Amino acid sequence: MMEEKDPSSLLDLAIQSLLSNEPVAIHSLEEIPRELFIPLFSAAFVGGYRKTLTAMVKIWPFTCLHIGTLSVQEPQRELLKAMVESFQFLPVQNSASRSPKLRILDVRQGIDCRTTCPEFGIRSPTCFHGCTHSVHSILKLESQCTIVDSSPESQPSRQPMELLVDLSLDGTSREREFFALLLNKVEQSSGSLHLCCRDLQIDKFSYARNTLKFLDLACIHNLAVDQASLGDITTLLSHMVHLDSLSLSKITCRSLHGKVFRVFLSYLGRMTCLKELNLSSFSLTDHLASLLRALPPNLDFLYLPFCDISYRDLKFLSQSPQATHLKLLNLSNNAMYWDDCGPLQILLQKLSDTLQHLAINHCHLTDAALAAILPALTKCSHLCVISFVSNPISMPMLMRVLHYLTPLMELKYVIYPIPLHCYEQWHVHGSLDRQKLADVQAQLKAMLQAAKRSDMNWITYSQ
Repeated sequence: MMEEKDPSSLLDLAIQSLLSNEPVAIHSLEEIPRELFIPLFSAAFVGGYRKTLTAMVKIWPFTCLHIGTLSVQEPQRELLKAMVESFQFLPVQNSASRSPKLRILDVRQGIDCRTTCPEFGIRSPTCFHGCTHSVHSILKLESQCTIVDSSPESQPSRQPMELLVDLSLDGTSREREFFALLLNKVEQSSGSLHLCCRDLQIDKFSYARNTLKFLDLACIHNLAVDQASLGDITTLLSHMVHLDSLSLSKITCRSLHGKVFRVFLSYLGRMTCLKELNLSSFSLTDHLASLLRALPPNLDFLYLPFCDISYRDLKFLSQSPQATHLKLLNLSNNAMYWDDCGPLQILLQKLSDTLQHLAINHCHLTDAALAAILPALTKCSHLCVISFVSNPISMPMLMRVLHYLTPLMELKYVIYPIPLHCYEQWHVHGSLDRQKLADVQAQLKAMLQAAKRSDMNWITYSQ
């Protein structure tokens, strides 16, 4: 009796057989059903079949093509370049059933989307991930043509198209070459191709100053900048309204009392979509209140490491409407020397229904401080991760923390500090007693087993 095969497995075998002979695979693209383009594209991308991919892009039978969740490692970067080079500029008259239809090429990685979007009609392109903010987007241009004049004389010779990218401007030759390719493609289009960057990372503003002139900053949803002046940041933000996340690290500012900081706050106030704010090495001592007042009340993720947070700042944070439903809070590397932990207690109580990730590493928290906030911490029923490494905690307090946290059933990861008794001199390199640390780990493991929390991972770091 013939063994039955899974239909999906048979399709995979057929695709691999086809790709094993690229000339045949390329020739067959004119004949195969268009529904097979999608699994064939994924297999060709994963397998690194460059010639097949470039041929597929040229005659892609759908409006959009997304890399999506396909893994882009170093070898696949060459495939992305080949796909961009093969992106065809389509004439306005494009009604033949087998003619290429690709108008939106999306080479971003890691977004949760299909290779192509479902089609609901033939009059206008359908893509859930197309550009919506730029005046040069397909959506905006076609709506203008419909309203102003639909006569053939008023229409361009080429259809508007979009190339969606994420960029990391780090000054490397690889990134410079890729951006030069993008600009060359835009120039070839004679104005029909819109370059849409959603995620922009800048490592040293001096590397990116000239490049930024060629980007439509209104498209950007996620901005991360490392090493820049606050004046440079305000220049960028003046063109942005639709940011979902903003990450700033090592930003220099002469004075938090000056005009530049006030302008920065005014631009933050326009970011009504902002869900994530990450400020690292950004001195905010006694000015966190001004920052928080400028933020929208629907913030989900707040990172404030190395921000020189004062007691006054933390007190205002605990009372701020911007901190009522945070999912993540990172206050690491802010020295909390003060005796009163009331503000931190109040803050944790307010976040008890939403907080999932808490980081309070290297905050100089003592046994007394931890004991004060533990009752509020145990009310955070949705907590998944807590990290409090590099704080001067004793072994009895660490055991007490474990006892308090084991009832939190959603808590899976605890990154804990090495107890004081494991050091000859606390936190001095080379003074750690490894045997004492091993004993601590064994004791914590036994306590977790006794509490029937084998699903909870307690992790620590040692130099």
